Amino acid sequence: MLPCMRWYGPRDGVTLASIRQAGARGVVTALHQIPPGDVWTETAIRERQQMVQDAGMEWEVVESLPVSEAIKQQQGDFRTHIANYQESIRNLSACGIRVITYNFMPVLDWVRTELAHANPDGTRTLRFDRSEFASYDIHALRRPGAEADYEASTLEKAAELARTLTGEERERIRRSVLQGLPGSDEQFTEAGLMDLLGQYDHIPEDRLRQHLVDFLEAVVPVAKASGAVLAIHPDDPPYPLLGLPRVVSGRAHLKLLFDAVPDTANGLCFCTGSLGAGKTNDLPDMVREFGDRIHFLHLRNVAHEADGAFRESDHLSGHVPMEEVVAEVLRLMGRRDMSLPMRPDHGFLHELEFGSRSYPGYSLIGRLKGLAELRGLEQGLIYGSNQL
Repeated sequence: MLPCMRWYGPRDGVTLASIRQAGARGVVTALHQIPPGDVWTETAIRERQQMVQDAGMEWEVVESLPVSEAIKQQQGDFRTHIANYQESIRNLSACGIRVITYNFMPVLDWVRTELAHANPDGTRTLRFDRSEFASYDIHALRRPGAEADYEASTLEKAAELARTLTGEERERIRRSVLQGLPGSDEQFTEAGLMDLLGQYDHIPEDRLRQHLVDFLEAVVPVAKASGAVLAIHPDDPPYPLLGLPRVVSGRAHLKLLFDAVPDTANGLCFCTGSLGAGKTNDLPDMVREFGDRIHFLHLRNVAHEADGAFRESDHLSGHVPMEEVVAEVLRLMGRRDMSLPMRPDHGFLHELEFGSRSYPGYSLIGRLKGLAELRGLEQGLIYGSNQL
């Protein structure tokens, strides 16, 4: 695998020098300063690319070239936004950057209820608690009809939490849910979130999927002609939240998507953490089934808890069978005669970095540790197979 790390640009508290010293050979980044729907010009791309090259690495993967809400909803200037997306693909490819990650999650790219959950060893991790989320959704956000989205046991726990949570705990949940998108300093407000949710009132799952297929039918041929590939990131977490539809949550969703647009330029960012949060997702089997579509790897682990909660765990310990996943990836790369770009997706926040300026999950030490563990696992599997 080609070891990479994500970098959020010049304002990231983790420097490119630190990323190189952590063992990464490639960088995963994006032009976060450009609003969704606008063109990424060759000039802007080459400026960022030069920063990475000056640090002794290459810009290997775009994460992400964002899809605007207008495209997802097929409203307003969505046709112009699609044309701009096509132009951005061409410009990236002209600069030699040909793996382009994106997602089609409405409104929120990801959701957690705790951004600094304490592990037994004192490190901090990200956690999602379904009961806490339901309590926020129903009793703080007061989304109309929210109660219908939860089972009776969760409703009971949510009501109890609404009565017993401290003000500090309520604020922690609120800030976690409304966390700004990665690479952005902006946070949602409740009013802004409710306005965005309302825009999806009449877009059920099948319609959102059709909008995704329409988008792909427009951009995949451009990617193919440019020598680029698109890699969709799965939903995080992989089930509906806030009444929003989900269309990339597991095997069935992926099969529908790939059957609709068969070209392998219509590909997958295989995120073991997002998919692994779904208890029914068989990740090694998904590598076997969709291997020709996998263009980028996010390797992360999760530990399932009771009542639908999960927390991000060590890369090699959790409910994702990482050894089996990496073994399947090695077989896949052998068949395809290539090295897939991989990044350690998130990492624990260690004591030395408490108070540091980094995005949740993207401090340096935890990712350095994860990258070292994953590279060690890969080398051990290669060595073991050579001894058979």
